[in-house]
Amino acid sequence: MPSKRSPNKYVYRSIVFTGLAARAIFSVPVIPSGLENLPMAEEIRGLDRKVVPGKGAVVAITHFGYLDFAFAELLMWRKLKVHMRFLVTKKAARKSFVKAVCDWCEHVIVDRADGAAAYTESVEKLRGGDYLAVLPEAGVSRSFTVRELKTGAVRMAAEAGVPIIPVSVWGGHRMMTRGHGLSIKSVWKNPVRVHVGEMIRLDGDVDVAQETLRLQEALQVGIDHCIDTYPVAAEPGAWWMPRSRGGSAMALEEQRVLDAADREKYKITG
Repeated sequence: MPSKRSPNKYVYRSIVFTGLAARAIFSVPVIPSGLENLPMAEEIRGLDRKVVPGKGAVVAITHFGYLDFAFAELLMWRKLKVHMRFLVTKKAARKSFVKAVCDWCEHVIVDRADGAAAYTESVEKLRGGDYLAVLPEAGVSRSFTVRELKTGAVRMAAEAGVPIIPVSVWGGHRMMTRGHGLSIKSVWKNPVRVHVGEMIRLDGDVDVAQETLRLQEALQVGIDHCIDTYPVAAEPGAWWMPRSRGGSAMALEEQRVLDAADREKYKITG
């Protein structure tokens, strides 16, 4: 079978550079913090940037807006020059262009009705030294607080023997999220805060539920820090702020009801 490393290299970098160009065109300030929690680039890749077995990590990213993954991706590229592999749902990959990008970039396609194959592939990639990007909330948070997480990120990291890097993104949801579409006005000079939490290191014998809760708390701590240091003051009742912060985002209980309905839908449709 021919190697996919060559097309992956150029396609992935083209996507990253397009994102960097878009950020510059729309004057989007991306404000990072917690960078001291990332490993040194030379520790995981060396000067040749080759993937090194045993040096991978799970990158767990919050999911409040549809563009949050892109800001986490740009940060990881700028600091570590890693080609992150993403978990992409089978539903999203039905589009031929998305499927082609997934193949070229060696992302992992997940069938929510049966995720065993994607899980096995993900663990293999992690053991091989890849950085695997995961959105452990498994859907957009409509309350703009970190939802209850799926356990996959912890289980994969523990089995592969790699750390988890929590990445909290705040401000990207103001550009595009459920009920709020993308527009020039929503993007133009809209600041985005990205906080990297302390790496969570696991061994093979872990309490999955407890460690998943630990990850959820770490991501929420990052979100709280981003909100506290966000350069835009929210008006009372702002739609993009959680209820606990005086905003008018969806209440937690309402979100739980809708999340349950979504899970039931996926059981039916796959």
